[in-house]
Amino acid sequence: MFDLKERVAIVTGGNGGIGLGMARGLASAGAQVVVAARDATKSKTAVADLEARGGRALAVEVDVTDEAAVTDLFRVTVERCGRLDILVNNAGTNIRKPPQDYTTEEWRRVIDTNLTSAFICARAAYPCMKAVGGGKIINIGSMMSIFGGWFAAPYGSSKGGIVQLTRSLAVAWARDNIQVNAVLPGWIDTALTRRARAEVPGLHENILARTPVRRWGDIDDMAGIAVFLAAPASDFVTGTAIPVDGGYSIQS
Repeated sequence: MFDLKERVAIVTGGNGGIGLGMARGLASAGAQVVVAARDATKSKTAVADLEARGGRALAVEVDVTDEAAVTDLFRVTVERCGRLDILVNNAGTNIRKPPQDYTTEEWRRVIDTNLTSAFICARAAYPCMKAVGGGKIINIGSMMSIFGGWFAAPYGSSKGGIVQLTRSLAVAWARDNIQVNAVLPGWIDTALTRRARAEVPGLHENILARTPVRRWGDIDDMAGIAVFLAAPASDFVTGTAIPVDGGYSIQS
């Protein structure tokens, strides 16, 4: 049920953080992983990480907000790997400040990177998956898909949108045997959240106090959910938004 041998996965933003953690899970289950990201040097390191763990991986440099670049990403993947079965829409960014202080350009940058890119990539993945009889799309949301934050208006809006996009795609593509689900990570220890700790006073202490397991997540905590949602085990699971948060979202 959890065997991904002969499957090919694209992980956007797969060269670090949550994306790398999910890529590790997919590779460990046998999938060939395409690390799709802008930083070629960082992606090369991620490929080496996956291969050192026994996985198969390659890197493709791409800006996921650029439609032409995304088209090339999927073309190159099919040419080099023969097929596409799994897409993890993980690429993301954040700018933290009070809502009244954002410029329109900053708003658009976050929305385009986090939400519009997921739509562009999913749209490009659709014919590739349909050609092989189905597929799996995993969209990365956030605790900000559920909760508000004074410092994250565009980020929260983009991640709320991810959940609704997931539901729409799940309904639209169910008859094509494409399952679409969202994962809502809690507070995972990444470069992005380390910056948040530095920029938001008291964030670290508040997260630990609210999270029942009393720790921040590790990127490898994301590996198991990636395998489940990419594997045959989840063939009857679609349109969901699953928190992976150490219990953060169930605390009042």
